[in-house]
Amino acid sequence: MLGDALSYPRNSSDWIPTILIGGVLSVLFVFIIPIFIIQGYMVRVLRGAAKGETAAPSFTNWGELIVDGLKLVIINFVYSLIVLIPMITLSIVLGIGNSLSAGAPGPEPGVTVGAAPALGIVGFLGILVIGLFSIVVSYFIPAAQANFAIEGSLGAAFDISTIVSGAMTSEYFVAWLLVLVVGTILSFIGGLLFIVIVGFFILFYTQVVTYYLFGRGFADGLGKKRRDVAEPDY
Repeated sequence: MLGDALSYPRNSSDWIPTILIGGVLSVLFVFIIPIFIIQGYMVRVLRGAAKGETAAPSFTNWGELIVDGLKLVIINFVYSLIVLIPMITLSIVLGIGNSLSAGAPGPEPGVTVGAAPALGIVGFLGILVIGLFSIVVSYFIPAAQANFAIEGSLGAAFDISTIVSGAMTSEYFVAWLLVLVVGTILSFIGGLLFIVIVGFFILFYTQVVTYYLFGRGFADGLGKKRRDVAEPDY
């Protein structure tokens, strides 16, 4: 799977123009629209990988790319709220608790008893739980993106049963681990080369590789699970 992913961006006949366009759009991300175009392209990568295509798509039908990219941004935003809301809630609770405890009267005149230790424990446990929860959510988000790309509807990104079914497979888990390792290495290299612009092109290449892995892993895992259900062993 890794070899296929690394060669995927270079298998198309127009791979050089595609990488160049992707890199330039990455440089122009401050203008917002390029973000939607790139995200729309990644939807195509997810869809192509899920279908078993061996070559990366081209930058064609830009209107469709923008629409798909906008949908993917919406999906990412909705899932980010799942983590942001608990974080904001914890911050508010700790802030209120700290304000109330700061003026609590102590056993002697002029002495206040703060609840700093208790609030500290609550804060630590809250951050720990939210941190673990965010890792779980980040594991399932690419599966939601892949299901959206395959089905072509926003609702598919929130089809929890299908998403969980595809994500809880060895194929998807391996793809997720590969993204974690390869994506980190390539992103680090791209980050170092930001200063000479080349980094933007490497990061775009990295995105294509990672989205291919997610799309391929999700589709392979979901397909295998469905075949197992359709053809049970007796």
